[in-house]
Order: sequence, then structure tokens, then C-alpha cells
Amino acid sequence: MSDVKIIAELRTEFGKGAARRLRRSDKVPAVLYGHGTDPLHLSLPGHETMLALKSRNVLITLDIDGRKNELALPKHVQRDPLKGFIEHVDLILVRRGEKVVVDVRVVTVGEAAPETLVNLENPTVAVQAEATQLPERIEVSIEGLEAGTQIHAGDLALPPGATLEADEDLLVVNVTMAPTAEELEAEGAGEVEEAAEVAAEVEGEVVGEPVAAEASAAEETPSDQA
Repeated sequence: MSDVKIIAELRTEFGKGAARRLRRSDKVPAVLYGHGTDPLHLSLPGHETMLALKSRNVLITLDIDGRKNELALPKHVQRDPLKGFIEHVDLILVRRGEKVVVDVRVVTVGEAAPETLVNLENPTVAVQAEATQLPERIEVSIEGLEAGTQIHAGDLALPPGATLEADEDLLVVNVTMAPTAEELEAEGAGEVEEAAEVAAEVEGEVVGEPVAAEASAAEETPSDQA
């Protein structure tokens, strides 16, 4: 697993304004909690934090204002929905030897049989492992698999020291027949037809409103004249 060290500073200012000032200075507001300790409000260096969080379940060693180093895992990362930069990070405190439950990504290896389609139904699987020995990924071979083959969580070969937390019957990989050119063409034609119907309905609603208004005005005119 990935293990990085980050120098963190204690935060003394809070609120949206303080958070914006931190981000303008290329720092990320964060909070560290766990093991019954009081939450620590931190600021992290923006570039180093961005690089560290590219790895799933990265173990972070925090050097906090000269205190003893603390081990932490990212619990929740809040990103700007448009620009993608990190707005805030929740970190959970862990200890060496402690076992934690994390979601580990599943990676397929090899090529399935010709004319098949491999569907990764669940790209991550929950496992339990030591905080300092978290697996980065779980590989599953699909070499030569025929259509109709299914791989469930219980079929996965987990890394040493990891145990499955997900339901054993959870469908992970599903191998099906690849659609034919005719099926793809028919599906595309159906989508175009459906889009045309929706467009026609919307156009009818937009055009119909003035007509209704004109009819209402026409009905009111005789009574007005009378």
C-alpha cells in the first residue's frame, strides 16, 4: 500500500471565510478524529495532499506541529464539483496493528473469450486488513472466460492478511455475449426514435400554450362586447 508523510499545521480559524483563505494559499482544511480523541482541525499542503489522495486507502503519516507522528486514513474527501480541487478532507486516526475495513478496487486481468462482454458489476469490494497493510487492489483473472461466467466476492483471491467483509454472493464480474452489430444498430435506432418522440412532446407543449391562451381570449371577447 502507499505510505506518505505530510507536514500538517493546527488550525485556529474556522468557518467558510477561513477555509477560503486557506485554499487561496494552496492549503487544504482537514479534521483528524478517532479512537475517542478530540478532533484536531488541521491545514494540509495542497499539492502534497492532492498527490497522496490519488492512491486509494493511502496511509498518511502526519507530522503535526512538532508533535509525535500520527497515522491516518482518508475517510471522506470533498471536492469542488466543477474544478475538482480538494475542498476538505476527513481523516481517521489509526494505530499500527489495528484492523480496519476499507473498499478495495477490483482489477480484471487477461482477455475473456471472443465475442464476449466483461461487466465489472462492483468495482470495489469491502475487506478487512491491518491499517499498515491495506491492499491497493484485488486482481481477478478473466482469461478465456466464456459468456455466462459470473465471479462473486467469495470467489476472489484476497491478498495475504485480508479477509472479506462484503457478502460472498455479491456479483463482481459478469461475462455476457457481446451485442451483435444488428442489435447495436437496432438499439441506436430505438434511442433516436425515443428522442424524437420526447422532442415532439416538448414542442407540442410549448406551441400548445399560446393556442390555449388565444382560445381563452376568443371565448372572453363576446361577453366583453355584450
